[in-house]
Amino acid sequence: MTARFSGKTVLVTGGGTGIGRGIALAFAREGANVVVSGRRAEPLKETVALIEAAGGSGGAAAVTADVTDSQDVARLVGETVARFGSLDVAVNNAGVFVPSAPVADIPEADFRRALDANVTGAFLSLKHEIAHMRAHGGGAIVNVSSNLGAHKRDAGLGAYVASKAALTALTRNAALDHIADGVRVNAVSPGKTDAPMSTLPGESPEQKTERMRREIPAGRAAAAQEIAAAVLYLASEDAASTVGADLVVDGGDTA
Repeated sequence: MTARFSGKTVLVTGGGTGIGRGIALAFAREGANVVVSGRRAEPLKETVALIEAAGGSGGAAAVTADVTDSQDVARLVGETVARFGSLDVAVNNAGVFVPSAPVADIPEADFRRALDANVTGAFLSLKHEIAHMRAHGGGAIVNVSSNLGAHKRDAGLGAYVASKAALTALTRNAALDHIADGVRVNAVSPGKTDAPMSTLPGESPEQKTERMRREIPAGRAAAAQEIAAAVLYLASEDAASTVGADLVVDGGDTA
């Protein structure tokens, strides 16, 4: 355990489950004050309880918010700063995975939902996070994208792929726009991960393990902690010259 983020305040959207929860716990272990956000209160409270049980040196708080609502995101940033006095790192992890369908058969509502959550939600988060950071000495932002999108396509996943490819492009443009403001923006693009989003409907843990063994060159899904380690690196001073990167963590799936 290190204390790379001691005294820093970190906001993690989509922090109630899976990768987001793993990221929040990892920052807390390294001394950060952590605010987790999402639309449902109960999973967020569970994440806060896990952080407190782990005994990190920082504080933890849960704030419900919808990242597709600009006023809600502005409130989220404001409550984070009011609670802990700063916003030093933001991890934009909130997103959705819509049902699989060929492009011609994707319901328009599903396509819009993917773009709204995965692109517009990230844009609004960046907008309000950067506005605060550039007025208060800078900061670091990591967007959680996907190896599906800019790096790989998969049949039936056109809506998700389009949204994540757009997020990768948005990340790089934000990085160019705001590095002079002292705000570093990067992305992590996970592949299949041991998290609810990568589990097929009705799939047992044993079936998922066997599927991952067949589908991924490394023979297994990544652990949430491994995705978190990549996020923490990009958010840390160790990556001070890393700007606009898209770090793929997928066990060789797109190698």
